[in-house]
Amino acid sequence: MTQGIVVVMLTLLLGIQPVTTDLYLPALPLLAVALDAPAASAQLTLSSLIIAFGISQLVWGPLSDRFGRRPMLLAGLALYSAAALAAALAPSMDWLIGARTLQGIGMGAAVACGRSVIRDLYEPREGARVMSQALAGLGLFAMFGPLVGAVVAKHTDWRYALGVVTLFGVLSLAFVALRFVETLPRRNPQATRIDQIARNWWLIGRHPTFIAWTAITCASWCGLFAFLSTSSFVFIDVLGVGQVAYGAILLSSSLSYTAGTFLCRFLLTRTNAARAVAIGGAFSLAGGVSLVAVALAGAHSVAAFLPPIWLFAIGHGIHQPCGQAGVTSPFPDKAGTAASLSGFAMMATAFAAGIVLGRSMNGTVYPLAFGVGAFGVLSAIVAWTLVRVHGDRQLHAPAAASA
Repeated sequence: MTQGIVVVMLTLLLGIQPVTTDLYLPALPLLAVALDAPAASAQLTLSSLIIAFGISQLVWGPLSDRFGRRPMLLAGLALYSAAALAAALAPSMDWLIGARTLQGIGMGAAVACGRSVIRDLYEPREGARVMSQALAGLGLFAMFGPLVGAVVAKHTDWRYALGVVTLFGVLSLAFVALRFVETLPRRNPQATRIDQIARNWWLIGRHPTFIAWTAITCASWCGLFAFLSTSSFVFIDVLGVGQVAYGAILLSSSLSYTAGTFLCRFLLTRTNAARAVAIGGAFSLAGGVSLVAVALAGAHSVAAFLPPIWLFAIGHGIHQPCGQAGVTSPFPDKAGTAASLSGFAMMATAFAAGIVLGRSMNGTVYPLAFGVGAFGVLSAIVAWTLVRVHGDRQLHAPAAASA
């Protein structure tokens, strides 16, 4: 595969996550009303997907190390597409939650294998650059997904929004089936043995470089999840913006995130990944602290909230490419397991954050402000401590692509 094909494929595989979570967010309040369910139940359609996504990666990663990336991608994307269709046709909230859970399981294969492909084909620093290209493409889905979802929800209903998600799954499955060439250098027949999985988790989970990069991806992702899981209720129900306007708000956030991925790529040409993430930490801190400040000052308006959200999103765009490449960098022979373990940690922490945020939803702007604020501060702390000390062990020197 050419690098262009690899980038497009990674954009689809990693972009499946924001498409699945973001595109239906503008329809979330409508969904709750249509199925006669409380907001907490509607939010569970997101939380259940996230936890299934996280847990399933623990299975998909070792399976891909054992059988290869391609068969796992085909199986996972087929499951995802079927579950997405079931979600669009759901007659009840329980049905919808179950279908979204199955979607999360299928989505785990796409993301775990996508991250593994980077380590299969590239050395660590080059992998971070290619990852930043793919995540910039992902930013396009994150930009236009909510806007498309808002327009669809306004002129049709929430089922059509989930129908668009189904279409994305089918197209991704077709692309992988037609264009993806197996990247696993050597299959590991021991990868799926329970004792070997436990041993690999122990070796990977206590590695300082893995801990550092997993910590920054988790902290930054939790901040984004805090925004995604509360923003539709805050902006639509509390601040009174329309669905299309809310889609535009999410688009502006995604633009900032995409700018962060470009800034990441620029920084990696001039310094190492740990220093790039330290700069990202400054954006995370500035965004989180200023959002809390404007909320406490009583400036409860879209104009006051957007600049802090943009700053946090820029930091997120720096943290994710470096972090997602960094977690697999010490483990070329266990890339699938390392990627899945890191992915599980990201989703488990986000799920815990979602539970806390769901219980704190009180019809005010404060769950959003304090959620993003707390994780903005935490991202900066991790970037300036753990990543500074341990993060550049594998990503400090230029390396040529091996593809």
